[in-house]
Amino acid sequence: MSLHLIIGDKLYSSWSLRAALALDLTGTSYTEELIKLNQPDTRERVLKHSPTGKVPLLKTEHGTVADSLAIAEYLAEQFPDAGLWPKDTAARAQARSACAQMHSGFFAMRGNMPFDLSHDAPLSPTPPEVQAEIERMLALWAECRATSTETGPFLFGGATLADAFFAPIAVRLRTYQVKLPEVDAAYVETIYQWPAFKAWRKAALEEIER
Repeated sequence: MSLHLIIGDKLYSSWSLRAALALDLTGTSYTEELIKLNQPDTRERVLKHSPTGKVPLLKTEHGTVADSLAIAEYLAEQFPDAGLWPKDTAARAQARSACAQMHSGFFAMRGNMPFDLSHDAPLSPTPPEVQAEIERMLALWAECRATSTETGPFLFGGATLADAFFAPIAVRLRTYQVKLPEVDAAYVETIYQWPAFKAWRKAALEEIER
């Protein structure tokens, strides 16, 4: 299967990170094309691939798949034995629900804590709406762990699409130096030690030097 992923800057594009981690979970090879964001020709370059004008985009033999959640579902369908979603029905439902909530919410965190892998400073003061979303996020992680039937350091034991979707939140919590309960700090560290994430982060930090 031929897969070509079009992404934005690894330093700043949280949505692209999700798609890349999802692809890594499949264990299949793919090619990658980076379009720098916030440039005069960014939208024009993306529009050559998709009418959405946004990244990520996954080019496949079945057409171009836009949006990280759609990419995740496409990959789960194409690689049913890769374990992208939890095997248990209840856990799988919870994982999908958690990803959907992440995908369509948490706007205060996004707006006040922009994704930037090079950032390293606390948000001070923390707006009440951001604190409320942080607390809701940690509760959502707890709901995932409570539903899981597998053991392991990720939300559902081993790495799944849920972790791909929450990796950018882990980045925000660490780069903005948010104090976390031990179990959540351990999960953030798990994300940071995930080989696929480590490779992405290394490449992102190298973008600064170019």
